[in-house]
Amino acid sequence: MKSSTLRTSALCLGVLALAACGKKQGPPQMPTPEVGVVTAQPQNVPLTKDLVGRLSAYRSADVRARVSGVVLKRVYQEGTDVKQGQLLFQIDPTVYQAALNANLATLAQSQASYANYRAIARRYRDLRPQGYISQQDLDTAEANERTAAAAVKQAQANVESARVNLGFTRVVAPIDGRAGQQRVTEGAIVGNSNVDGGVNATLLTTVDQLDPLYVNFTVSSADLDRLRAAQSAGSVSLSDQGKTTVQVTLPDGSRYDQQGALDFSGATVDPTTGTISLRAQLPNPQRRLLPGTYVTLTANLGQQNNVFLVPQQGISRDVAGAYALVVGQDGKVARKNVAADVMNAGNWVVTGGLATGDKIIVSGLQSVQPGAPAKASPWQPAPAAGQPGTAAGGANATAGK
Repeated sequence: MKSSTLRTSALCLGVLALAACGKKQGPPQMPTPEVGVVTAQPQNVPLTKDLVGRLSAYRSADVRARVSGVVLKRVYQEGTDVKQGQLLFQIDPTVYQAALNANLATLAQSQASYANYRAIARRYRDLRPQGYISQQDLDTAEANERTAAAAVKQAQANVESARVNLGFTRVVAPIDGRAGQQRVTEGAIVGNSNVDGGVNATLLTTVDQLDPLYVNFTVSSADLDRLRAAQSAGSVSLSDQGKTTVQVTLPDGSRYDQQGALDFSGATVDPTTGTISLRAQLPNPQRRLLPGTYVTLTANLGQQNNVFLVPQQGISRDVAGAYALVVGQDGKVARKNVAADVMNAGNWVVTGGLATGDKIIVSGLQSVQPGAPAKASPWQPAPAAGQPGTAAGGANATAGK
């Protein structure tokens, strides 16, 4: 009896064991993914735009022959700085010196004739009251005096003209600047003649003022329209013309150590390109920059108000446009479509779509999707090359700081 009871108990235990083994276990629970986030905080940032410009001389003066003649010598050294009034070329002055001497002789003759006619007219004016001469004789003497005086003035003008022409044989620098390559050599015949109603003056060289320089660039009228619309809405504050700065990047990729300032803005739109011409003045004390060089530049056009700076990896794009993934108050991931068209120091400038306090996912984006839960922690940026691996992450844990 006792053994029968034991067999029954063992059979029951076996049945229970088999039942337990046949029961299926559920799938294991996946841990909530951890993501690094930055907290969106509004701030004001400079409104910049990358453009391409071309350098030009502040002043550029063509040095041309103003009289005809043979070039005797070039006095300056090509490619060197010259001062205003410095002699550059000497044209043969022989003909013009002779013309001056001839006009001086004519002036002396006219002055002598005037002195004679003036004395006669004075004497006739003294004799007329006594009736020793007729009124007609007096009138003739006075007319001769006036004619002689006019002849003196004409001779003086001719002398002055001859002196000017003689002075033009000394070709001087019209401005301070750097003198370029000579266009004619010694022995060449240069001229300043009228051709078909115009002046055909021989170009001798060019002098360019290199400090400061101009950088000329264009901005599309559509961009300016958007800026004005944003200014009306209060989201952008445009800089005063005198305070708008330009930072130039040289062809080798380095940044020029001097900032330029906008000094001209065109009033019309180019109908062929739809752009407006702008110009900035750029210091060039070391003469490092040369006219004609193409440069890239960053123009500071104003200030954007109440925008968010989001690290580059925090903004994604698809066919619908730019978007950011954020961790909501309920701990779940949500997608927010944003407006992000401009970058600033490696961050996207977000002008719409985010709200203050949004926790934007910057790292761990591959492990989350909208609607799924996520565990948020402050984003720890990677240390810069050459820096210790324990870089502080809290400094960049808030977007906009």
